[in-house]
Amino acid sequence: MSECYKSGHFQKYFNENMDALGLPYPTSFFDSYNATVAHLTVMVDAIKTLGKGATVAELIGATTGLERLKIAAAFGASAYVGAVIGSLAVATGRSLGCGSRISDLFVIVEKNKLPLESIHGFYARNPQILDLNHPFRSSFGVRVKTTPESFEYA
Repeated sequence: MSECYKSGHFQKYFNENMDALGLPYPTSFFDSYNATVAHLTVMVDAIKTLGKGATVAELIGATTGLERLKIAAAFGASAYVGAVIGSLAVATGRSLGCGSRISDLFVIVEKNKLPLESIHGFYARNPQILDLNHPFRSSFGVRVKTTPESFEYA
């Protein structure tokens, strides 16, 4: 876990994302990565049984432990679960990325049609470009100058 992570960051970022999507959520239901994954597993398994057209109310009726989702009962289960999965990804990324949003980078790249074929791999291999607190951030320039061949994948 990164040094900038503090207890509660996951829940904060998860809640922010769900709020931004305009979706209700039980405040203590998705309060940690592990709790979110556990509840998602139950929901995904129920959707497999009920089918993609099921509502959250039907998920609640077909399972145990999801009663707190009654606030979202009228929503389509697949869409709601998709939003929870997305919020899980956002909260995990921001928690581990010290609050930064990798999505901003990809939006800029796509919007401006920047020609870097393997951009996802490039930033995955070089997180210090985006992470202000990365321990090897200052050595990136030296690497670029001394071993340019190490970036041939880009």
